[in-house]
Amino acid sequence: MKTLFENIEGDKAIWAVIAFLAIFSFLPMYSASSNLVYVVDKGTTSGYFFKHAILLFIGFIIIYTVHKIPYKYFSATSVLLFPVVIILLIFTLMQGANIGGSNASRWIRIPFIGVGFQTSTLAGVVLMMYVSRYLAKNKEKVIIFKESLMQLWIPVALIIVLILPANLSTAAILFLMVLVLVFLGGYPLRYLVAIIGAGIISLTLFITTAKAFPTLMPNRVDTWISRIENFSNKSDKQANYQAEKAKIAIASGKIYGKGPGKSVQKNFLPQSSSDFIYAIIVEEFGLIGGVTVVILYLALLFRIVIVANKSESVFGSLLAIGVGFPIVFQAFTNIAVAVGLFPVTGQPLPLLSTGGTSIWMTCFSIGIILSVSSQKEIKQIDNNQNENPLDILHEAIG
Repeated sequence: MKTLFENIEGDKAIWAVIAFLAIFSFLPMYSASSNLVYVVDKGTTSGYFFKHAILLFIGFIIIYTVHKIPYKYFSATSVLLFPVVIILLIFTLMQGANIGGSNASRWIRIPFIGVGFQTSTLAGVVLMMYVSRYLAKNKEKVIIFKESLMQLWIPVALIIVLILPANLSTAAILFLMVLVLVFLGGYPLRYLVAIIGAGIISLTLFITTAKAFPTLMPNRVDTWISRIENFSNKSDKQANYQAEKAKIAIASGKIYGKGPGKSVQKNFLPQSSSDFIYAIIVEEFGLIGGVTVVILYLALLFRIVIVANKSESVFGSLLAIGVGFPIVFQAFTNIAVAVGLFPVTGQPLPLLSTGGTSIWMTCFSIGIILSVSSQKEIKQIDNNQNENPLDILHEAIG
């Protein structure tokens, strides 16, 4: 064990934040899982506890393994994995809209171990690595819009299009994170405006087509529209059942909470162990627990920025930002849904919600960030690429 800790490299603060989140997750997860056992009548609380423990154990193995890999290798890895994730996304989408009452167009089942694999999570990480690679390789070049369409935006669009029919929120978050990354990477702003416009037009056409031809492909357009309408219509308590129960849970937590395992709303709130676990955290641990979770994610964001700022290469900076920002953004999206600021999105709370691939892909991303922070690349990918993309953000802010 001592040898193991001696071999841990990278940003120690990130290690501490991730370890604390993982350890803390057992309390609300175990409590909220009783909803699945006694309300949904599925599994046992001890079974969910041990499953979560195994997932986190494998997740930390992923972190440890990945953080030992020099981050320069993730450049070529993104190219190699890109066609793989395209095939996986197509296969997932072709399963149909539902299997056994669940949204099958998001998941594939891993044989033998019985864990669902959400292919969009892997695709998101690979896409951010790929975009980081493109920006780093073209940092000192004059970007031509037509060339960037073929090398950058068509691959981005392909991933987004394959995720969009089954998961609007994931596709939207991924597209937004790509825009943030290319902005920090120095992509011309005038081209970005055109890309954003094209994205809005494409989404409008997709929704229009899906409404006109609902059997053309598996999609959840009606669900998206109803969620937005329900979010806008605050007076309809029945339509906003999940949001109302989450608010009750948060309000009843007060300052110190009801105590671990004493949540009442977990018995009424669907997805209390995943999408709405933050509401259960606040109910059981109060405002203090809720604020602590927010501070931990902010601390993670702060350390990611520091890692990116200290990186010896442009690719390292962009890579840390590219795989790190989506984790924090997803966390605050989940929190915003729980407190009623956003409509229901289905985004889990990283490392705290139950799940399989969401935990593993978060750990994979953390491993990449730690690899960058340990500066395992001796030489820059390009000796001429010495401008830090964060300088662009500083200039934009003023």
